Amino acid sequence: MSLAKYSGGSGRVPAESTTFVGRKTELLRLSETFRSGPMVTLTGPGGVGKSRLAAHFATSEQAGFADGAYFVALADLNEPALLASTVAEALGLTDRSARPAVELLAEWLRDRHALLVLDNCEHLADGCARLAGTLLARCPGLAILATSRHPLKSADEKVLPVPPLAVPRPRMGLRELLAVDAVRLFADRASAVLPSFEISESNAEDVARLCECLEGVPLAIELAAVRIRALSVRQITERLDKQLALLTTSATRHGPERHGTLRAMIDWSHQLCSGPERLLWARASVFSGGFEADAAAAVCSDAGLTAEQTLELIDSLVEKSILIRDERDDVVWYRLLETIRQYGHEKLAAAGDVARMRRRHSEWYLALGRQCGQAWIGPDQLSWSRRLHREHANLRAALDFCGENPDDAVDGMSMAFQIKEFWLIHGLTSEGRLHLGKLLDAARPDAPGRANALLTYTFLALIQGDRPAYETALEQTAQAAEQERDDSVKAYLLLVRGYDALTADRMAEASDLFARSGARQHELDDLSGELWARFNHGISTGLSGDLDHGRRILRECVAEYASRGEIFWRSWALWSLGATEYLVGDLEKARDACRETLQLEQEVQDKAILAFVLTVSAGVAARTGQHRRAATVFGAATAMWATIGMSPARYAAFTDPIQKDTETVTTQLGLDAAAAAFTRGYTMPTHESIAYTLADESPSPHTGARHPLTTRETEVANLVAQGMTNRQIAETLSISRRTASTHVDHIMTKLNFTNRTQIATWVITDAPG
Repeated sequence: MSLAKYSGGSGRVPAESTTFVGRKTELLRLSETFRSGPMVTLTGPGGVGKSRLAAHFATSEQAGFADGAYFVALADLNEPALLASTVAEALGLTDRSARPAVELLAEWLRDRHALLVLDNCEHLADGCARLAGTLLARCPGLAILATSRHPLKSADEKVLPVPPLAVPRPRMGLRELLAVDAVRLFADRASAVLPSFEISESNAEDVARLCECLEGVPLAIELAAVRIRALSVRQITERLDKQLALLTTSATRHGPERHGTLRAMIDWSHQLCSGPERLLWARASVFSGGFEADAAAAVCSDAGLTAEQTLELIDSLVEKSILIRDERDDVVWYRLLETIRQYGHEKLAAAGDVARMRRRHSEWYLALGRQCGQAWIGPDQLSWSRRLHREHANLRAALDFCGENPDDAVDGMSMAFQIKEFWLIHGLTSEGRLHLGKLLDAARPDAPGRANALLTYTFLALIQGDRPAYETALEQTAQAAEQERDDSVKAYLLLVRGYDALTADRMAEASDLFARSGARQHELDDLSGELWARFNHGISTGLSGDLDHGRRILRECVAEYASRGEIFWRSWALWSLGATEYLVGDLEKARDACRETLQLEQEVQDKAILAFVLTVSAGVAARTGQHRRAATVFGAATAMWATIGMSPARYAAFTDPIQKDTETVTTQLGLDAAAAAFTRGYTMPTHESIAYTLADESPSPHTGARHPLTTRETEVANLVAQGMTNRQIAETLSISRRTASTHVDHIMTKLNFTNRTQIATWVITDAPG
């Protein structure tokens, strides 16, 4: 199982971006503690290394968990109500139902053997304790590893304090000294900064004294190691002694300073920064989860700090280890470690500048939302989706700010409408409703844009199946649209009502509503709304009895979307074409439409679309005599429905056809064989289920032939089948990205393939072994 490089986010367990040093005793104690209970909380002050220890343990132990290990970063989550949905998102689950997210989590984890790491829980302690208790009571194969500055007080919790690293004892020889964890960490980090640095007889005593002075606190050691560029070890120690003396004097006046050594090291790092660097450090603390350079230049600059200076200062703070540089989706991303961010926020608060910086931060992300809305229908759509996903924590923070007073709530409601597709694609429907509810509560009753916000809330409630909330919000939206005389909202209301009719299999009514909505959107020059209405008009028309007209509309939609470079609604239009053909038309055309949708979805992986298209693909296989394939794909579809907390039964037009196709498959294969094939599909990873469904049923020309690939090419092919990019393959195999790309090209040439999906399919179905 491959691990994504740590970028400060959530998901599969982060691989360490730097060498992990020491902690053998703690790792052994952690393993032993898990033998006596399903939950362990690592406690200790900031900077002591809890997160890194948890990530390393999960990385090293994940082979023992059949269903993997998952890392959930909680430092940037400030809304307790989003805790369960945030954990669900990290596990790859999306939220398209009205069920509480904890129910979705418990159901998905119930039969799995997995490790869940909850990192930085202290500010959400009560919620984390309740969530852990619920999941552990219902999921016998689940283990939870939490990190927090204090115990969570969960019934199942066993607390394991994380001590500082071991420091040198007096009069240790060089060989002994080099085996001490604190010394090893300092040596590793110092040599990364200054490759010529090494510990020798001449500086051993100074290194020992420094590590003792730093009390083995990992973050303090790493900050000290950065100074090796300009100072000797002895000079670092002497200056740190003075810093500690100043801190002791301050503590005498104002009370004891908790974890004073680290505070002294951060204070010293702050003092060594220039004035502009300190200013940027403080202002950057307003970001949540991290930021790109252009965001920092816009938010943090003013008359006293130009945008050009900001870009230069970012590099300076990276060199000083104040900022951490990562890459996300091949985009450079910067973040502050939580302890460093909190220190910067203290300085920002002391300067009385928090409110102003939060507003500037919010304004930047409001503008980003507008840019996204304007560019959404176009060739950069996938890039925009990925960018919003990277910026998820900042979007949350901006909406939180907007929900704090009536004037800003207006801007927040506008932003929510602009990013609604982001919530839909990533299954963040409950989160969208939560933000919209806060904004609507904060806004004045006559606030402009209220109708738009209510409209978005109405649609999210509808797709979640929350009927009471939908009907109430629908009425409120209609009233607000009349009060505001908002023709755009009225046109979208027709679309929402049409979708309600579509899901209930009232196809003639749905066709009429979508046609009226699309025509009105066209008059209003709202391309996004028009295209959204048109493909729904196509499927409802085709299923209401006018198949040829429905086909024509859907094909026109697909062509229109493709000409604009649009991908998300094109996927829905293609699936709609496939579903129409499956239910009332040509099965070969249905299969072709589904295959084209799956090819698009290899990039997008909108789980709702995947659930729908796998269901239709399974039905087509069942009706064309491919019963084992049908059972396998039905299993994959069922697993996908489980990840979004929904069922195809919510869509009445599919209920009877799916039931009949399932009965046919079971009768033809027999119950045991059908169950085995179904289980195979249910347990397939997403990329494998896509590849399997795309694979041709006829024998591959390579089946039974001599294995055409070299050992290294076989390794690369297997990694391609796992869904890795060339960059991830290069990192996994410790080769250059260009070499990885060359291997992939050679594989395609030898196998006469043209894309990565064919490689994945070959690995799954044909590769020897």
